Amino acid sequence: MRDPKTQMFAEACAMLKQAEQLHRQFFEPSETRAARWEPPVDVFETERELVIITALPGVAPDAVRAEIEGATLIITGVRPLPCAGRRANIVRLEIPYGRFERRIALSDRLQLAARELQNGCLILTFTKSG
Repeated sequence: MRDPKTQMFAEACAMLKQAEQLHRQFFEPSETRAARWEPPVDVFETERELVIITALPGVAPDAVRAEIEGATLIITGVRPLPCAGRRANIVRLEIPYGRFERRIALSDRLQLAARELQNGCLILTFTKSG
């Protein structure tokens, strides 16, 4: 059986580490161009298509870019802190805000067929050629 004091100390250290990570993530100088967070993606493949769904709730369509560099899809953009959060004491902040970037390796034989932002998700559909 674990000693309760040791367990409480370990939990306190873990919470301090998490607080430091959040502080670095949300309070770094705004002039930096480095991405602060990476959105989650789902990738579905059929015989003829590859569909990539990127979760971007709260991101305006004009605040996201999807580009292909070589064989890499690069999704970038910004999710701003809501107006209410700028003038309020933050009680809990679990949703990442600021600049994001996600890189996904692609096959050379893909061509972008459709792009849509639906229900907070960027959906990119690629067709396979050859």
